Amino acid sequence: MCASTHWLAAATAQSVLERGGNAFDAATAGAFVLHVAEPHLNGPGGDLVALFATAAGAAPLVLAGQGHAPRGATIEHFRAEGLDRVPGAGALAAAVPGAVDSWLWLLAEFGTWELTDVLAYAIDYAERGVPVVPQLARVLATVEELFRTHWPTSYALWMPGGQVPQPYGTLVNPVYARTLRRLSAAGVGGTRTARIDSARRIWRTGFVAAAVAEFVATPHRHSSGRDHAGVITAADFTDFVPSTEPTVTAEFRGITVAKAGLWSQGPVLLQALTMLDQFDDEQIDPSTAGGIHTITEALKLAMADREAFYGHLDPADAETVIRRLLSPRYSKERAGLIGPVASTAFRPGDIGVTPYTPPLVTGQRGVRADGVGEPTLQQTGETRGDTCHIDVVDRWGNIISATPSGGWLQSSPTVPELGFALGTRLQMTWLDPAAPARLAPGRRPRTTLSPTMLLRNGRPVAALGTPGGDQQDQWQLLYLVRTLALGLDPQEAIDAPAFHTTSVPSSFWPRTWRPAGLVIEERAGRAVIDELRERGHDVTVSGPWSQGRLSVVTRDPNTGVLRAAANPRGAQGYATGR
Repeated sequence: MCASTHWLAAATAQSVLERGGNAFDAATAGAFVLHVAEPHLNGPGGDLVALFATAAGAAPLVLAGQGHAPRGATIEHFRAEGLDRVPGAGALAAAVPGAVDSWLWLLAEFGTWELTDVLAYAIDYAERGVPVVPQLARVLATVEELFRTHWPTSYALWMPGGQVPQPYGTLVNPVYARTLRRLSAAGVGGTRTARIDSARRIWRTGFVAAAVAEFVATPHRHSSGRDHAGVITAADFTDFVPSTEPTVTAEFRGITVAKAGLWSQGPVLLQALTMLDQFDDEQIDPSTAGGIHTITEALKLAMADREAFYGHLDPADAETVIRRLLSPRYSKERAGLIGPVASTAFRPGDIGVTPYTPPLVTGQRGVRADGVGEPTLQQTGETRGDTCHIDVVDRWGNIISATPSGGWLQSSPTVPELGFALGTRLQMTWLDPAAPARLAPGRRPRTTLSPTMLLRNGRPVAALGTPGGDQQDQWQLLYLVRTLALGLDPQEAIDAPAFHTTSVPSSFWPRTWRPAGLVIEERAGRAVIDELRERGHDVTVSGPWSQGRLSVVTRDPNTGVLRAAANPRGAQGYATGR
């Protein structure tokens, strides 16, 4: 079974499975198609976080495809550029790309297919074209003036003939196709693994790294409104190595929920679940105003802890922080702070570590300053870019949940020789040495990418995730409450009305927050919305089908029965299998 945010990725992954490939072959092929089909949501210059488990029965692992800050990305350099925050768009905000090398590593280590066969799908779509989904057309229309005035290489690629592509037209990217063909041709060696490793070396040390380093050295317009040069060099590419690490877990209603560590926002979901585990099912029902209130207040507390304590910490420090954040005593203490009225305070907890308080800049209700590379939702629920997701489970029981992102076409100027842009993940760091998520060379930025795996008695039973920046774990929390506590079917849980809080400093430029802010789909109903306002929530009502792009695959270890579900919002998500 396969499920993804775009039908072409899901169909590609399923094609690989039908031809005998395993889940890791399928997910890799689908991910490269996502670069072509959803270039406004992810790209080769971006990153990924994945959770995967093999049919052999070992514990699931986190694939950390999040690149680190380049050697020249220092707080002092950014301050010298006149910046008090890392820009949301422009190559100065680029972390070292981690997506491509990480997918190829996964393919080499756990896949079975040749690189040439895996890349053939994306090459074909890049050369022959993909449909322009309406959201992509809207993003391109938004950045048309920026591209025309300041980013001419992006204008040349994405506005062919000087025209903004229209919905349902066809868009090609022959330059990226050539890049993939060169990588494929670079795969030489006596074994399948050696051939993939050869292509990986070319990515890190060859034409890709050289072209990026040369191009970004020229100053270009950033979301700061000024021109800056990037600092990433060819040497920075060689520093990145994909890695795996154990998951962080918590129990909820008898199910083990597995996430990435404190360098992601994954523990937010675990913290919220341990708080909600203190309540009865009816008290956390997200179809009621009381349930929405309780869930929202728990998320605010978990998100406050994210800002205060999360970051790419030393392993020993990270283990200590996680243990304290997820301890039963702390969870019960935090749950006790949830009162009948919406809180407007920033309330990190006491875990014996000095909490960091970020700059708390209030954003206007219903308005967001555009950072061009902004990948999250506007307060109205309208999207201007986002992220992607893909889940795959195969007949043998291999399973993966992956959230690729970064390198959006609107994040920084297109590198003309390569057909893609760099990401801007460094915008999630603070230019403050005291911050746990501070900018530092060689250090991963904290990321919002946050796939999930569920286990019963130690065996994987589901892989899921969603795009959405700061909303990723909020929307996944709704799914878990609805399926694990209330017994909804996966598709029912995905389809049900969604909401999220904005009462947290945004991970994205310009990093504002809206205390007591709550954005909710209008399908929640007038009575529920009115009661939430009475409880003190600053409610913005979004469109009826406007929030969340969640997908999931499931497997019953006892019977081997597979299931999948995908998001109907935007008419792009797709689940398939047999």
